Amino acid sequence: MKKSGANHMMVQACSNCGAPRIAHRVCMSCGQYRGETVVAKKAAEESPDLASTMRVVVDAMGSDRAPGPEVSGALRAVRASDDLTVTLVGDAVRLEAELARAGRVDTDRISITHASEVVTMHDHPGQAFRAKPDSSMRVAVSRVHTSEGDAVVSAGNSGALLACAIFVLGRLPGIERPAIVTVLPTPAGPLVLCDAGANTEPKPSQLAQFGLIGAAYDRVVHDRTPRVGLLSNGAEPGKGTPLTRDAHALLAAARGAFQYIGYVEGSDLFRGVVDVVATDGFTGNVVLKTCEGIAEGMFGLVKQELEKTPMARLGSALVAPALRGLAKRIDYTEIGGALLAGVTRPVVIAHGRSDAAAIASAIRSAARFAERSLPGQLAAAITALG
Repeated sequence: MKKSGANHMMVQACSNCGAPRIAHRVCMSCGQYRGETVVAKKAAEESPDLASTMRVVVDAMGSDRAPGPEVSGALRAVRASDDLTVTLVGDAVRLEAELARAGRVDTDRISITHASEVVTMHDHPGQAFRAKPDSSMRVAVSRVHTSEGDAVVSAGNSGALLACAIFVLGRLPGIERPAIVTVLPTPAGPLVLCDAGANTEPKPSQLAQFGLIGAAYDRVVHDRTPRVGLLSNGAEPGKGTPLTRDAHALLAAARGAFQYIGYVEGSDLFRGVVDVVATDGFTGNVVLKTCEGIAEGMFGLVKQELEKTPMARLGSALVAPALRGLAKRIDYTEIGGALLAGVTRPVVIAHGRSDAAAIASAIRSAARFAERSLPGQLAAAITALG
């Protein structure tokens, strides 16, 4: 297998305007491809590759119940989209059997690539990359590196996926450590959280850059000038740890198209005072999973209250549509997965306990990120912010 290096980076400068762009994609800045204006600049920004079919590669052995959710999720995704193909990577015999059991259709848009090894949740990330070169995860990432796919999805070991992405795909220019970007729904709008689990012990410069990565993502995806905060145990400058205090100083000195508002507390996350929250991967992952647990618990408590009396049960019929809408907004299966930002191609990390609906959502997210050439846009935005 080829090693990733500078010559294999999939982000390159546009020959016309010099802006970063994904190889084999229309430039998001000027709309040119191979010296010709393919689309107008505005059209390129809004819809960078309208006519193309997105090719998503799925690590089919990654989830807790693999390969069932991956296979069923792939089928759901291709049935819902005419411009999508999915390659399932894993044990070919098991995948063929699962496809047959699921009632395989769209055979021309779902393919299988055999991989003889599986990365488990107990494998050490670096060791798994070196010791299991034919793992479904590494083979899936490698197919995207060799342009046999546009994006990759895995519900497997996130640390191992980070290692595969860094060593096979490579980092975007200027990125110290790629980070997981996830979006939490709040009453005031989407809240971007970075890092949600990739880097448990970052350096101050890396933690500060997570704020820039989150701000770049927010500008590209949500089209706004974000308010960036650093998660801490208090709003006062003297709070936090040596890590957060050093990162705070770096962010306070940074200049760009964002507003750094300083420390934010956990209670601020859903109050609409901040758009992007930077934190280390350990804390971010705890925050994310705590939010998931609170959401599930609150719905359980509401259900108990609505079933206590005949009058409450009668009233539940009136609030049921609103509750279903709320449940959909906070359901992780609707979001599907989080972007590993900072590598040269779209990598989407799905929840280990993903079901078919969550995998299908992750595939759709990966296809959307690839269609928009998101890594190239993030590279340009990070350069502008940094």
